[in-house]
Amino acid sequence: MAKCKTNCIERPLSLAFEKLGHVVGRYPELFILSAICVAAALGSGFIFLHERKANDIEDQFTPVNGPAKQERKIVEEYFQQTEEFSHLRLSSEGSYASLIVTGLEGENIWTEDAFNDIIELDRRVKNMTTGNTFQTLCAKTKGKCMSNAILDIINYNPKEIHFTTIRYPVNNGTFLGTTVGGVERKTGSSEISSAKAIRLFYFLQEENSTKNNLWLDDFLKIFSNYSELKTVHVSYFTSMSRQTELETNSDSVIPLFSLTYSLAITISILSCLRLDCVRTKVWVAVSGVISTGLAVLASFGLLLYCRMPFSMTVATSPFLILGIGVDDMFIMISCWQKTEVHKAVELRLAETYKEAGVSITITTLTDVLAFYIGLMTPFRSVQSFCMYTSTALLFCYIFNITFFGACLALNGRREKGNRHWLTCMEVPKPNDDDDDDDDTGNICCVGGAYDKDTETDLAMPMDSFFKNYYGPFLTKTWVKILVCLFYSGYLAVSIYGCFQMQEGLDLKHLAADGSYVGSYYDNEDKFFSAFGPNVMLVIKDEDFQYWNSDSRQNLSSCLKMFGSLSMVSKEVSCISWLDEYMKIGQIPGVNLNNETQFKQHLTAFLNVSGFSQDVNVTNNRILASRMFIQTVNITTAVDEKNMLNAFRETADKCVKLQTSINLTVYHPAFIYFDQYTEIVSNTIQNLVVATCAMLVISLLLIPNPLCSIWVTFAIGSVIVGVTGFMALWDVSLDSVSMINLVICIGFSVDFSAHISYAFVSSEEQSVNDKGIDALYKLGYPIIQGAVSTIAGVVVLAAAKSYIFRTFFKIMFLVIMFGAVHGIMFIPVFLTLFGICGKVSRTKPETNETPEGCNKVIPRISVEMSPKLPQTNGGFIDLDCY
Repeated sequence: MAKCKTNCIERPLSLAFEKLGHVVGRYPELFILSAICVAAALGSGFIFLHERKANDIEDQFTPVNGPAKQERKIVEEYFQQTEEFSHLRLSSEGSYASLIVTGLEGENIWTEDAFNDIIELDRRVKNMTTGNTFQTLCAKTKGKCMSNAILDIINYNPKEIHFTTIRYPVNNGTFLGTTVGGVERKTGSSEISSAKAIRLFYFLQEENSTKNNLWLDDFLKIFSNYSELKTVHVSYFTSMSRQTELETNSDSVIPLFSLTYSLAITISILSCLRLDCVRTKVWVAVSGVISTGLAVLASFGLLLYCRMPFSMTVATSPFLILGIGVDDMFIMISCWQKTEVHKAVELRLAETYKEAGVSITITTLTDVLAFYIGLMTPFRSVQSFCMYTSTALLFCYIFNITFFGACLALNGRREKGNRHWLTCMEVPKPNDDDDDDDDTGNICCVGGAYDKDTETDLAMPMDSFFKNYYGPFLTKTWVKILVCLFYSGYLAVSIYGCFQMQEGLDLKHLAADGSYVGSYYDNEDKFFSAFGPNVMLVIKDEDFQYWNSDSRQNLSSCLKMFGSLSMVSKEVSCISWLDEYMKIGQIPGVNLNNETQFKQHLTAFLNVSGFSQDVNVTNNRILASRMFIQTVNITTAVDEKNMLNAFRETADKCVKLQTSINLTVYHPAFIYFDQYTEIVSNTIQNLVVATCAMLVISLLLIPNPLCSIWVTFAIGSVIVGVTGFMALWDVSLDSVSMINLVICIGFSVDFSAHISYAFVSSEEQSVNDKGIDALYKLGYPIIQGAVSTIAGVVVLAAAKSYIFRTFFKIMFLVIMFGAVHGIMFIPVFLTLFGICGKVSRTKPETNETPEGCNKVIPRISVEMSPKLPQTNGGFIDLDCY
């Protein structure tokens, strides 16, 4: 079978790296000094870190151009906030503090003793002073501070709780669904018999933001040190709590980075440690970790100089970069060890670069491309993470081929002089004539042993393990059957998990574990989930004729469509200014079907009815108006998603069925619910685009199209596995996990592409031998890369933040499944379906030039060739070398 020449990209790149390696090997001091100076200069950009922090929750964790943001613009355009405060009519959450008061043991709170404590809590809040009292900052209506309805009903007298008939959810026109929770009503009546929780709100005027923040800070300080009362437990929250907790969240991982750095150095040293005091690579391992640190410093500093926002999610990036950078270090060390020890240092480094350069270029290209594709997402937190991480990976690549390569060259000079790794004193070489001497030398007194046959460093024990034990074991027939069964189980569980996936980022997860925010949200979910948002229905149509009975009938039909939705309350009627206004039409002499009379009486009605903020009348024209629909039983992310979609779909149906009505639905919570409409489609889009891009790269750099299909299969398999198992591990699909799924593609390529290519490139005759040969070449580097990357993120498992723990969980799944595919599934499948393997043929040694080749070289043994790849890529075709 004729073999295609497909190394037109790989070969020139290898030669370019060979020349670079020669230069770095000759002038290592220059490259080390230059790298340090560049890192120091760019790293000074960290002085702008505080200015570049972008932790605004709405800006970072909601879609950039989400529909709700456009809907909010419409609301703010037509309905200006007036001095008469109404929480129902806010276009944002507002500025407020809140308390949820519950019984100490979940007891009934509908008692005189409990309300004594509740009224005392209310008194303490209103008597707080921070230079400004609540009375001066409070949001007012009719000149009085907004109060809590339940306390107004009992006239702040706890004894009235037994003598006043209070109905639920509406009491004399006052909605109590968000105020009283865990309600039980008397049989056959709407009267409250018991309750588990009372919620109090304290709204402030939004224009006094600075004074408000001081008052809210004082509120948090008081209740953070608040001792339990006799009969109730208090959880507290403010409108600035989520933001404050998010900003302090990233600070919690800073101490973990020093631990990660130490762990990475330790693992690197252990991986490169030899008993030979000359050949051991202790300082090389340390310099590899330092190289990664310099890359993070330089890349982050550059982007901070360029005014790139620094989101909280970026705090996880250095942990990932450290693992990937150490992985590239292992590749270069492995290639160095395959060079002949007696050659000049610059020649050894040139050969190292020739072999490793293409390999780390492939892995860097795939990882960076996967992250840059992540910039397509509409979530700024994802965009920020992808930009910082992809840029850091590029710098990591640059520093590896400059700074680390130079350190490798300096270490090579020490090895060539047969000097001790610690003292740099020259030590005797092992005595070849003395059979009593160990070939590896003595760790303190003797060193510099090497393989006398290949004149390269002695093979690592793990390489021998994969060749002599693991590879032959994996290629046994019964083992292959077990592997196939194991894969079937893995795939079945993964697919099952995919159908259990939850969507969206729960806002309480933005706070650290044990935060007062979590306690408040838990009580809110437990006691106040019976009623959801009161959704605003905006009629944005200047030509709508409110006085026309047919138009009103059309509008009524639309409202009935909304009322028929399962998530709309049947107990709480729609709040409609038009319905109340039409009652005036029943007065003799008033004809509201007449345009003139309709407009004539409207202004007076709005001023006295409390609906003045619901109708925009400009130049005697009604430009817009709004009504409100109460939702119920919105308890989960799925409920929120279904409610949002149902309301928007119903509004669209109204527009289509009644072309004279232009409807918009809105609630401030929709800003966050929009993530459900974007997260799935954008995740799928990013995964598809990234997978196609990886397939193109594989086709360009792997000279066998069928192997590219295997790479694509591995990508899909790992993605399905990670998605399924992360759902079973209580991780939702949100902007944080989306990042990791994109990462998943890059790592899938790293683990699968090169093991497939090693199988193709093997000169062994049988598929089993090809599989063993591929594992011998790549098994240990895959393990090293997996361990180093997991070590880079493992400390995040101890973080007190959901975001950082989620990052660890998914990265752990990505690396584990990627490594298992690389050293188990793919080798077995290739031996079962060996179509990727080129046809083996036996050639005698000859001086004839193979077709398409430029020079002659005798056939040489696979095992003896120092040029053969023992790492993740950079493969040279010996037939045409």
